[in-house]
Amino acid sequence: MSNLIENLDTRELHFEGEEVDYDVSPSDPKTQEACIPFSAIYKTQGFKEPNIQTYLSGCPIKAQVLDVERFTSTTRVPSINLYTIELTHGEFKWQVKRKFKHFQEFHRELLKYKAFIRIPIPTRRHTFRRQNVKEEPREMPSLPRSSENMIREEQFFGRRKQLEDYLTKLLKMPMYRNYHATTEFLGISQLSFIHDLGPKGIEGMIMKRSGGHRIPGLNCCGQGRACYRWSKRWLIVKDSFLLYMKPDSGAIAFVLLVDKEFKIKVGKKETETKYGLRIDNLSRTLILKCNSYRHARWWGGAIEEFIQKHGTNFLKDHRFGSYAAIQENTLAKWYVNAKGYFEDVANAMEEAEEEIFITDWWLSPEIFLKRPVVEGNRWRLDCILKRKAQQGVRVFVMLYKEVELALGINSEYSKRTLIRLHPNIKVMRHPDHVSSSVYLWAHHEKLVVIDQSVAFVGGIDLAYGRWDDHEHRLTDVGSVKRVTVGSSLGSFTAEIESMESLSLKDKNESSKNPPTLKSTNDMDSKLKGMGKSRKFSKFSLYRQLYRHHLHNADSISSIDSASNTSSIRSLQTGMGELHGETRFWHGKDYCNFVFKDWVQLDKPFADFIDRHSTPRMPWHDIASAVHGKAARDVARHFIQRWNFTKIMKSKYRSLSYPFLLPKSQTTAHELKYQVPGSVHANVQLLRSAADWSAGIKYHEESIHAAYIHVIENSKHYIYIEVSPAHNQFFISCADDKVVFNKIGDAIAQRILKAHRTMCRGENSILGQLKAKLGNQWINYISFCGLRTHAELEGNLVTELIYVHSKLLIADDNTVIIGSANINDRSMLGKRDSEVAVIVQDTETVPSVMDGEEYQAGRFAQGLRLQCFRVVLGYLSDPSENIQDPVSDKFFKEVWVATAARNATIYDKVFRCLPNDEVHNLIQLREFITKPILAREDPIRAEEELKKIRGFLVQFPFYFLSEESLLPSVGTKEAIVPTEVWT
Repeated sequence: MSNLIENLDTRELHFEGEEVDYDVSPSDPKTQEACIPFSAIYKTQGFKEPNIQTYLSGCPIKAQVLDVERFTSTTRVPSINLYTIELTHGEFKWQVKRKFKHFQEFHRELLKYKAFIRIPIPTRRHTFRRQNVKEEPREMPSLPRSSENMIREEQFFGRRKQLEDYLTKLLKMPMYRNYHATTEFLGISQLSFIHDLGPKGIEGMIMKRSGGHRIPGLNCCGQGRACYRWSKRWLIVKDSFLLYMKPDSGAIAFVLLVDKEFKIKVGKKETETKYGLRIDNLSRTLILKCNSYRHARWWGGAIEEFIQKHGTNFLKDHRFGSYAAIQENTLAKWYVNAKGYFEDVANAMEEAEEEIFITDWWLSPEIFLKRPVVEGNRWRLDCILKRKAQQGVRVFVMLYKEVELALGINSEYSKRTLIRLHPNIKVMRHPDHVSSSVYLWAHHEKLVVIDQSVAFVGGIDLAYGRWDDHEHRLTDVGSVKRVTVGSSLGSFTAEIESMESLSLKDKNESSKNPPTLKSTNDMDSKLKGMGKSRKFSKFSLYRQLYRHHLHNADSISSIDSASNTSSIRSLQTGMGELHGETRFWHGKDYCNFVFKDWVQLDKPFADFIDRHSTPRMPWHDIASAVHGKAARDVARHFIQRWNFTKIMKSKYRSLSYPFLLPKSQTTAHELKYQVPGSVHANVQLLRSAADWSAGIKYHEESIHAAYIHVIENSKHYIYIEVSPAHNQFFISCADDKVVFNKIGDAIAQRILKAHRTMCRGENSILGQLKAKLGNQWINYISFCGLRTHAELEGNLVTELIYVHSKLLIADDNTVIIGSANINDRSMLGKRDSEVAVIVQDTETVPSVMDGEEYQAGRFAQGLRLQCFRVVLGYLSDPSENIQDPVSDKFFKEVWVATAARNATIYDKVFRCLPNDEVHNLIQLREFITKPILAREDPIRAEEELKKIRGFLVQFPFYFLSEESLLPSVGTKEAIVPTEVWT
C-alpha cells in the first residue's frame, strides 16, 4: 500500500479553485469583503466536513520557519529538533511549534488522502470532495528525506528553508490547504479568522476532563474527583476567553472567560493527572491532559503569554471590585422616562446585524416601543424581534423565572410567545427554584445589547406600565389622529386605529385570520371580577384599610365616574401634531398596580381596569446607553449568565441553545451604529452577582461600593432618585441588625453620623440629624415624591407618580444609573442580580455651583437639569434659573418651596393619602370622613390646581407612624424572612 501511495501521479488531483499567490493588505477593501462574519460562530460544522469556510477568501497564507530548538537527552533517545513556524493570514499572525516527525506524519496523511480521493466510496463527504477535484498541473511538494540526526548544526538553516518552501507550496494548493489534517497541523479552525473574535491565539487538539464547575450539582456525584471522563476536544484561546469544540460535530462545548481568578498550573501535583494542565477562573477548574510534561509546559506558557499580551485588563481587580475596567472616551447617553429610551432601543434593534441580547425582570412581548401607534404593529416588540430573526439576526432573551405564588408576571407566557416567533429567537428562564434552592432572590437587571456594540442599561423593563413621557398622563381613553404638517394643516390626512381594531397578525402572515378584540366599552361590564384587587393579594395599606372597614377610601380615584365624556386635547409628540382623544397605553399597558395586580397576561389587549373610572399610575424612570468597550462589558456579563444557565439547566444543554462568545475589545471602536445624542465620558460597568446568579466563586457588589465611594467623596451635592417601595430610605425594620448595606450610613455621614432608613426611629437619618441639628436639618436634605392630577370623565382625579428610578448624581460630574435599588437585596451582591453603570464626565461646560464659576460635566449636568425641569415644571418655561443646585435661592425658594406649595394644594383639593396628619388608623378614619374640595366645589378646586407647578411634592414622613405595618402573625408575609423586604 505504501508503494502505491508513493508512486501515485501527484499531478492528477486538485480542488476546485485558483491558486492563491498574491498579497492583500488587511486594510484593502477586498480583504474587508472576504471577512468571515461573526455569525459564523453559530454555524460551525464537524472538522472533517468538506465545505467548511476556514480561511479568508482570496487571501494567502504565508509561512516562515523562524527558529529551531534542539533538545538533547542523556538517554539513547535521538535529539529532538523543534521548529517555530510563524504564519500570516490577512490581519492574523500566529506561531506553531512542530517537530520534523510532525511534518512526516502530516505528509503521509496528505498522501493517503490523495490516494483515497480517487476511490469512489459512497459517502456524502467523499462524493462531494471527488466532484470538486480537477487536474493539478504541478506536483505535490516533497519533504527532505534525510534523517535529522545526520544533519550538522550549520545545515539547520537549509533544513528550515526546505520546510518553509514545502509549506509555502502546499498552502497554495486548495486541495491540500482545505483538508482537515492541514488545518490541524497549522493550528487553525473555523473560528480562527473571525475579525470580531480578535487576535488568533494558540489552538490544538487536547484531552479534557469533565467536571470542575464551581457550582454544586454541575459535577458528576457532586464532586469533580468522584468520577469523570476524558474527551477529545479542540481548544481555542482568544484574548478574553478559552473555548473547546467537539471535533466530530464542530459544536462549541464550553466557554471559559478570563477573569481576575484566571490562573494556569502545570504538573501532576496541581492537576492529579500525568502531564496535566490546570486552568482556573471564577467559574471552573478545567483539567487538560497533554502528551508530555514538555508539551503541557508549552501549552501553559503559550496560553499565559497570549492572555498577558492581549487580555491583561481582564486579569486585574478593577475599581470597586468590578469585573469591568474603566472605559475611557466612551459614548454615553441618558434617558429620563421610557419614551425616548424605548424609541432608541427600537431603532438600535432595527440596525442589528448579528445579535440582540435582552434580559429583564419582566418582559411583555406585545408592548409598543414607539407611541402613539401610527405604523400598525411595526414597532411592537415581538414584531421587531421576529422581523430581525427572519433577517438572520440571533435573538437571545433571559427572563427571571418568578415564584408564581408570589408574582403574577407570567414569564412562561413571555417565553412561549417569543420562541414561537422564529427559530432564531432563544429564551431562557432562571432560576429553577427547587434545583437551585433559590426562592427569595431575583434577576432584577434590565439590559438590551445590540451586536455587542451598543448597550442599554437602567431600570426600565420592556414591560407593561413602563412607557411614559414627561407629561405623566393619568388618563387615556381615546384613539389617535395625525395631522400632516404642510399646506393643509387643518385637515386630517390619516386616522390611526385604536388597539381594539389593530390587526394582531404580522404583515407576512396574511393567510392567518387575526383575532377579533372587543372594544373597551364592550368590556367595561366584564371588568368587575376580572382578577382580584391588590388589596386582597398581599400585605399592603389596602389590606389594613379593609380590616378597619375603610377600604372604600383611597387616593387612587378621589371622585367616582359620573360622566362619559372626555376632553379633547392637542399635544406635541415627535410623530407630528396629534389631535383627538389620545391613546398611548393599550390593554394591559394601562395599569395602576397599586390598585390592582396584572391578570390574564395571555390576553394582552384586553383591559383589566376600567380606564373610564380609574386613572393609571404614571411611571418615572431613568436609563442609559453606552457604546464600544463598555457595551462589550455589558455583553460579557450577559454571556456569562447565559452560558452558566445553559450548563446549569439540562433543558438548555442541547445544541439549539448555543454557547455565546464575547467579541474582542480590539474591535470595539468599530461602531456600525451610534445612538444619536451621545456624549463622551469615562464609563465603568458595575454589578451585583453571585454563585446562584452568574456561577462565580466570589460574589461581586461593585454597585454598593461605587455608591458609597461617590457619596463619601461628593463635594457639593447628591441627588438621588429611588423607588420608595424598594429602598431603605423609605422603610423601617424592627431590628437594627436587619440592614447590612452602608449607603444610608454614607449619606448620613455626609451630613451627620447616622444610618439606615429615612424617617422612622432614633437611628434613622432624620432622627440623628434632629438630635444634632434640631430644625436646621432642612437646610441640608430634602425628601420629595411626585404627584399629578387630571380630569377623568368630567371628574378631578389625582395619583402619585411611581418613581422607579435608580439614579445618583453628584457634583454635576458623576452619575450612577442602573437597576439596583438602595436596599440589601440589590446591593449586597449575594441576593438579587443587578447591573449599573457609573459615568464620569470628561467633557465640561461652564456653569455655576454655590454661586461660583464651575466646570460641570456635560453628561451629568444635562441629566440633572432635565430631571429638575421635568419635576419642577420648567420644560417649556426657562424663566427660573436651575443652573446652581446648591444655592439657597434655588434650594429653598424653588425646590423646597415648590414641593411644599404643591403638597399643600393637593391636600387641600383631594385630601390625599398618605398624609402627615394621619399617625394612626383612628386618625385615618376621621381624615377620610371630612369633605373633599374636588367633590364639593370642583370649580374652586380647578382654580387651586392651576397653582400647581410640575410634579414635586413633599414626602409625608409621619403617615401611620404610630402603627406597626409589619405583617400580622400567621400571614404568609410574616413567614417570609425579613431580609426579603430589605
